[in-house]
Amino acid sequence: MGKKVIIVEDNELNLKLFTDLLRAHQFEVTAKRDGRDIIETVQDVMPDLIIMDIQLPNISGLDLIETISANAQLSHIPILAVTAYAGKGDEERILTAGAKAYLSKPVSVMNFLEAVNQVSA
Repeated sequence: MGKKVIIVEDNELNLKLFTDLLRAHQFEVTAKRDGRDIIETVQDVMPDLIIMDIQLPNISGLDLIETISANAQLSHIPILAVTAYAGKGDEERILTAGAKAYLSKPVSVMNFLEAVNQVSA
């Protein structure tokens, strides 16, 4: 099996698209619609990559990125932020929080796959 990826995305269509796309490219995918238990999931799965939406119900993806990046056991896992949250200064704030890369929605399939391959390399 390929690299392990956790996707945290509350939009059902985006979650399905990202999951299907990655599975078609031999990634082993764990999909989550909510970030509340994501730290435990990351510790259980120990993925090669986390794809994180920023606007999630109940908890901010930005807070999750900061928490994962501050955890000595998890900080080595690269995070790709994929979000419609694309105001002035947002990319810098997301990267400063610990994301390795940032894509704004809507994102093309090719750009998404390129970013996943670069970040998980």
